[in-house]
Amino acid sequence: MENLFYKQFAKNIGIIGLTNAIISLKGIILLPFLTKYLGIYDYGVWAQIMVTVSLFTPIVTLGLPFSLVRFLAGEKNKKEIREGIYSVLFLIFAIGLIISLFLIIFSRPVSSFLGSEYDLIIILAFLVLFECLNSVFLNVLRAFQEIKKYSFFIIFQNFGGIGLVAIAIILNYGLLGAVFSLLIINLIIFLILGGMIIKGAGFELPNFSRIKQYLSFGVPTIPGNLGFWVVQSSDRYLIGYFLGITSVGYYAAGYTLGNILMLFLTPLSFLLTPVLSKLYDENKINEVKICLSYSLKYFLMVAIPSVFGLSVLARQLLTILSTTEIASQGHLITILITISILFFGGRVVTSQILALVKKTNISSTIWISAAIVNFGLNFIFIPHFGILGAAITTLIAFTLAFSLTLFYSSRYFTFSIDRRFILKSVFASTIMSLIIIRLNATSIIELIIAIIIGILIYAITLFILKGVNKEEIKFFGELFKIRNSRTIQ
Repeated sequence: MENLFYKQFAKNIGIIGLTNAIISLKGIILLPFLTKYLGIYDYGVWAQIMVTVSLFTPIVTLGLPFSLVRFLAGEKNKKEIREGIYSVLFLIFAIGLIISLFLIIFSRPVSSFLGSEYDLIIILAFLVLFECLNSVFLNVLRAFQEIKKYSFFIIFQNFGGIGLVAIAIILNYGLLGAVFSLLIINLIIFLILGGMIIKGAGFELPNFSRIKQYLSFGVPTIPGNLGFWVVQSSDRYLIGYFLGITSVGYYAAGYTLGNILMLFLTPLSFLLTPVLSKLYDENKINEVKICLSYSLKYFLMVAIPSVFGLSVLARQLLTILSTTEIASQGHLITILITISILFFGGRVVTSQILALVKKTNISSTIWISAAIVNFGLNFIFIPHFGILGAAITTLIAFTLAFSLTLFYSSRYFTFSIDRRFILKSVFASTIMSLIIIRLNATSIIELIIAIIIGILIYAITLFILKGVNKEEIKFFGELFKIRNSRTIQ
């Protein structure tokens, strides 16, 4: 019975990993529609709108959806389940309504700040509200390990949104229609999930008896989340302020392409926590260290050549996905962002140590520190170096976050970093890049062929250099057979 549970859990982890990997492509898929049909200015406004939604979501939700995952996962009493769900839902609705009314009341100055139409802020106000409410329902599914349903709705939310946005743009409804499409898809999900939750758990008005417990768990996560938001997203606001909305569009396009490296990182970050938690709880520290070492190695094995590949192909890819003008302005942004994600990936692996020893407060402090550095430097770099300055400060912030995480995590225990492999990977990536440059691909077909050839050259070179041995492959094969019974968090 226990093995069956472990097997199901491992399957759930795989589904989530695949889901997160798929939705990482959302920005790339939408990029041609937004840039080619709407133009660079409207694409800049779109980027500002998305950043604004991501800013208000952690503020409105107060970490409460994550609290539901933590406290409802083992709950059997339906009355307590209803109390938990509806107390969180009603509180978030109240806060979200206040934020939405604030955006509506101050819609004219907000629209002026974002460089958008007045009507767009009205839609934004409701989009923020339903994004936050849906996060409650989605995390209820996570709490009760309804992983297939959770993944379905996440994919439906993202790709349904892509479909409606594309249709709205093609039918000439413009940016207003594109953002309204996101509101429609969120409203549909809210109605469906709300109906499912009421049908499954029933409905009753909450008395908020456990909300203090939920807030004490969720609120401390807000500073870290906001710190990460500042590092990842606040530069769009500052670029808009100093350089104008068009520059935001150039920057966002280059950032979106560089951010594709998250495709490799997201499944790994989701898989590591349960595996390492089981090993650590069983006091298998040596295996934890080996797992961390190999995890970093395998991330770097795909991330390093991706950095090289995207760097040499950034201009061609952006030209195909957007416009020649955007490519000329944004390709250097892509290069710097890919390097930033490389350091972020290293930070994700090393931060597992802090999670294992329950020092997540250190992680929050690190992100706050990185945010302060990033925000402060942007005031200096953006006016002097333009959008390139914003990408440089992002790289500095992610490098700082990685360095601080490595420093503090080493106080508890360390793991081996295969520096020889890194050199081999860099060498193989260099050979790959030289060949890709030589191919000089310009069309989509030529680009695909060049990428395939590049992957083969890298793999063959790394194999010849003996970058990966049989023991490492065997270890990982055995390791992920024990993906464990921890609650998803």
